[in-house]
Amino acid sequence: MKYNFPKYAVVVTLLVTLSCTTTKQKNVLNTAKPAPQSIIDRKVDSVLNLMTLEEKVGQMNQYNGFWDATGPAPQDGAAAKKYDHLKKGWVGSMLNVRGVKDVKVLQKIAVEETRLGIPLLFGYDVIHGYKTISPIPLAEAASWDMEAIKKSAEIGAAEAAASGLNWTFAPMVDVARDARWGRVMEGSGEDPFLGSQIAIARVHGFQGNFSEFNLAACAKHFAGYAFAESGRDYNTVDVSDNTLHNIILPPFKAAADAGALTFMNAFNELEGIPATGNAYLQRNILKGEWNFDGFIVSDWGSMAEMINHGYAKDLKQAAEYAANAGSDMDMESYGYVGHLADLVREGKVDEEKVNDAARRILKVKFQLGLFDNPYKYCDENREKETIGKKAFHDGVLDMAKKSIVLLKNENNTLPLKKQGQKIAVIGALANDKTSPLGSWRIGADDGTAVSVLEGLKQYNGNELVYAKGADVALGNPMFIRETKINMTDKSGFSEAVNTAKNADVVIMVLGEHGLQTGEGRSRSEIGLPGVQQELLETVYKANPNIVLVLTNGRPLTIPWAAENIPAIVEAWHLGTQSGNAIAQVLYGDYNPSGKLPMSFPRNVGQLPIYYNHKNTGRPIEEAPESVFWSHYNDVDNSPLYPFGYGLSYSSFEYSNLKISSDKLTTNGNITISVDVKNTSKTDGKEVVQLYLHDLYASVTRPVRELKGFELTAIKAGETKTVTFTINEKTIAFYTANKKWESETGDFKVYVGGSSDATLESNFTYTK
Repeated sequence: MKYNFPKYAVVVTLLVTLSCTTTKQKNVLNTAKPAPQSIIDRKVDSVLNLMTLEEKVGQMNQYNGFWDATGPAPQDGAAAKKYDHLKKGWVGSMLNVRGVKDVKVLQKIAVEETRLGIPLLFGYDVIHGYKTISPIPLAEAASWDMEAIKKSAEIGAAEAAASGLNWTFAPMVDVARDARWGRVMEGSGEDPFLGSQIAIARVHGFQGNFSEFNLAACAKHFAGYAFAESGRDYNTVDVSDNTLHNIILPPFKAAADAGALTFMNAFNELEGIPATGNAYLQRNILKGEWNFDGFIVSDWGSMAEMINHGYAKDLKQAAEYAANAGSDMDMESYGYVGHLADLVREGKVDEEKVNDAARRILKVKFQLGLFDNPYKYCDENREKETIGKKAFHDGVLDMAKKSIVLLKNENNTLPLKKQGQKIAVIGALANDKTSPLGSWRIGADDGTAVSVLEGLKQYNGNELVYAKGADVALGNPMFIRETKINMTDKSGFSEAVNTAKNADVVIMVLGEHGLQTGEGRSRSEIGLPGVQQELLETVYKANPNIVLVLTNGRPLTIPWAAENIPAIVEAWHLGTQSGNAIAQVLYGDYNPSGKLPMSFPRNVGQLPIYYNHKNTGRPIEEAPESVFWSHYNDVDNSPLYPFGYGLSYSSFEYSNLKISSDKLTTNGNITISVDVKNTSKTDGKEVVQLYLHDLYASVTRPVRELKGFELTAIKAGETKTVTFTINEKTIAFYTANKKWESETGDFKVYVGGSSDATLESNFTYTK
């Protein structure tokens, strides 16, 4: 097929490709096979050489969708100005434009009406699915199943790409330790090692092999965003260089090494400099030390927000700082398109920095195949055939089941009997078909999730009786100022109590509405919102045989439930197939194997709480009457449920920990093995976890760090031996020498089913 688009770019690209000698090749994606990098570089340079300064700056400009693309063109106002920029080739990317019809209209303007016909990138927040919604990322992290997480990203990419999109603003790889921060739902929890493995899986899932069904990934938010003080979104971040390099940066490095084509900088400041204007992060580390050759996009308006930070005096200065610091594309600040060309002419920004940014953006467009076929993502028939495929629903159902964590199961309350019982189902969230979609599912339609009640009704051997009990929120949770948590309306309590009295088992579905978590949705209290805790205690008095199903986007404080309720299931916000997944776990057709990716605190005063903390100078109580050690007077130091914790309908016994040698040397390795026996009568899966403790070092080290894990299926009565390998790379960290390296010393090894693992051994590393 031939495309009627200009003029010069493609023709010159082909001529230059044929005539130029090869240059040094670079490996861009270790799982993909784009055209050899030397050819792409020459194509990029051939286009760049044709561009004016304004056109180069235009590639660095991203606009939000500003008019109905299939309607008449805007004639006046800001929209008309943006439209004029689009026709001049002064727009490199659009976001929040989706659907083949709309995308094709805009792409046609860029390709067929501008001077050079450079195609647009179309970005969108495909965070955990597009139309068919997977569990929120924090829930997926609870699966510890990298293949399932990769497949989930593939499903989201396939639907989004079929709808005209070619770029997702995901994965979010921020390590998060404070559950008050609403965006914990969007990441992988508190651990840099687990977060790194998930970053790799999601980058590979989104990007695939650059066929029609893949998106460019975007690792965000670079860097430190999740460490906002007091868990309040957009707040100040102040962390040490040690924490930055050992905790925050590893998942970003993993994403870069996995071939993520783009990064997004962050809203926060770091060491007093906003991330968008931070050259240390963007030029020194990412583009320098890590040799990242993709491009960096700002977060929404973050360039202009440097004025609010008190760092830039006006938008022009903000554009100067951002460009010099290495921020390549401006999302919705209008700083580059309005000022960058002038800044170059004034000598405040070197034009080579503009060339570098434009070159990086053009390269991604070539890697996605947009110059070969700018309408690659614009097939309406494929869009109709792809959206909502049964295979996608099967895939997100599988992911949802793997994401569920069993927190408590006294007296084998679960699984439920499949017949002969009267079951009361209580809670507004049990009958909600929108909340399970969670936050950041902006491509999906409200009311399309399978509710818990609908999932339970698939099992018709028991009598189900439903009572709402109480609403969670009043108003529309999408708009926080219009939302009121239900703090007073208990009018449904009596119906709930009467329903529970006459039931054999009570299933209570409580938690947060799906839109009570996410960006801008921080909470100072993270218990059950509104009157739900009172509802739980009231129903408990009527019938204590309760299965509590939590649907939430962050760890919650549930100390009363942990003490009193016999069975607790952490079901998160599981997406389109939520109700079916929950029902299959409750009835035992799926044996839960999820493990917590984030610690559950006993109360909010413990936050931030995380397993890989430091010892302090006074780590333990020396005498019962002593108060002079690091502790609270009113609550234990430990979390309610620790990182890596999760039960199963199976039971597992760990024994026979062996280490191949108690000496590790440079370029050598040692193996750690452990026997894990399924002591139950039920086949199950267990996440076997390896932790290390570096006992002394040039900088203080955490009490333990996750260094390996294996999700393994073990049949009833079977024993499996799980083996891990430790080498010099395993023990390396960012030392007092300000670099990643290993240090000699003594190490403890812990293996078990959570971060509280008690089986231990030791070894010494010598050079």
